[in-house]
Amino acid sequence: MSHVGEDGDVKMVDVGSKPVSKRRAVARAEVRMAAATAEMLRTLPKGDALVTAQLAGIMAAKRTSELIPLCHPLPLAHVDVGLLVGDRAVEIEASAETTAQTGVEMEALVAATVAALTVYDMAKAVDKGMVIGDVRLIEKTKEPM
Repeated sequence: MSHVGEDGDVKMVDVGSKPVSKRRAVARAEVRMAAATAEMLRTLPKGDALVTAQLAGIMAAKRTSELIPLCHPLPLAHVDVGLLVGDRAVEIEASAETTAQTGVEMEALVAATVAALTVYDMAKAVDKGMVIGDVRLIEKTKEPM
């Protein structure tokens, strides 16, 4: 475990000697719900719950190091959060990019998770059975500079 020393103490990983690389990560999450809830989300006007969730995910990516104690603050070059409403779920895909000495997967995962939580928050009054799940890293790339 990279954040635990030989003595068992937690530590922030020293990335000072690592070369700067272009890094990208993609994460996904899903909010499963009743078909009627998904239909409601599909028919809301622009500026709706999905846009709110998209913005929440982007904002969360930018604050990842404040939420995850040992996570390095990164200069994000780009964050994108997309939401697709299916028959019984909202699929969320978040990507984050940086040029840094460490990866950006936590930012992508936090963006996808917070977007899912926001969908849940916006629709919880009409669907008590929603389930957030399948939060996962899909892709992680590193290109030398």
